[in-house]
Amino acid sequence: MRHRQVADVMTREVVRVPPDTGFREIAATLAVHRISAVPVVDGADRPVGVVSEADLLHTQAAQDDPDEMRAVPRREGDRATAAGLMSAPPVCITADASVVAAARQMERHGVKRLPVVDADGRLVGMVSRADLVKVFLRDDRAIAKQIADEVLGAIDGIDPAAVDLQVDQGRVTLSGTIDPPYLAAVVDRLCRSIDGVVSVTDRTGSRG
Repeated sequence: MRHRQVADVMTREVVRVPPDTGFREIAATLAVHRISAVPVVDGADRPVGVVSEADLLHTQAAQDDPDEMRAVPRREGDRATAAGLMSAPPVCITADASVVAAARQMERHGVKRLPVVDADGRLVGMVSRADLVKVFLRDDRAIAKQIADEVLGAIDGIDPAAVDLQVDQGRVTLSGTIDPPYLAAVVDRLCRSIDGVVSVTDRTGSRG
């Protein structure tokens, strides 16, 4: 049972900027393309960082405000170009990684998007939280068919006709009979590994 890959959900046409791109040009790039971040790449098109709206906001927040008397701490370094603004090094992932691996990377590193690179480290796409969430928009009928074919119909000892399968907004409910009963735990685990499944409720019993 394999999850969808990053290649299935990522954005392939990626806007990128070199390290010497100025602050204003970056702001304009984000606005024109209606994106919230842009990868920064070197001469070989390898990601060296990511500049987000949050990075630009840090610079704005550090400006003096005549309405406030308190001094604002200033961040060190040149914040006028992508090289000074970007978060680096970037957390990247490959296109053949699973959507689950991508989600775990984002959670582990506290980022909202990942540059996608090929075997040579060159940028081939971007995957965002929104891209991964789209997996849960999968049609309930498609989920049910996959469970019926690849779980209930593929495990020796299970009679698919004896199991009632319902899927509602990604929530899987199993009832009926699974014999021998220990296979219910196997079915539960395999159902949870299917893309689009939000939860699994096991109401099955055994003939005994």
